[in-house]
Amino acid sequence: MSRIGKQPIVVPDSVTVTLQPGLVQVKGPKGELEQKFDEAITIEQADGVLTVKRPSDSKDHRAKHGLVRALVSNMVENCANGYQKELEIQGVGYRAAMKGKTIELSVGYSHTVLIEPPEGVTIECPQPTQVIVSGADKQAVGEIAARIRKTRPPEPYKGKGIRYKDEYVQRKVGKRA
Repeated sequence: MSRIGKQPIVVPDSVTVTLQPGLVQVKGPKGELEQKFDEAITIEQADGVLTVKRPSDSKDHRAKHGLVRALVSNMVENCANGYQKELEIQGVGYRAAMKGKTIELSVGYSHTVLIEPPEGVTIECPQPTQVIVSGADKQAVGEIAARIRKTRPPEPYKGKGIRYKDEYVQRKVGKRA
């Protein structure tokens, strides 16, 4: 059994953490994040280290303790270094292009699909078949990456579509003559 929930969170010098009952605010070079949580869970800050504590060992408190610790750890990490997801586009004629901040996808439909990123999330397209979604908020980055992938998910017969960079698509055998 892993004891990752008991480990303290080390805060880099470039990140500022503000604690209030039921609220954590993190500011760093990549952005600002804010998260509300259950007031039963307490967070203590001392010498650049955050410690998450729970009032008892009940099942509910253990679950909330692990959730809050993971969320705060991700907030600190992503405000310091940022978070990114890479997508690949595979298929003849399938491509992506940037129009300002908006990404324009040509993935086999009669029209192009436009996706506008929310505030704090940036989309890059270094090649027509590669898309990089980055930002400080891990949830927002994952949501936009999932929305881009959803426009044309990879199909199992030819493998055409939009997939995450390291995603494996299990291929099916087609009809036999």
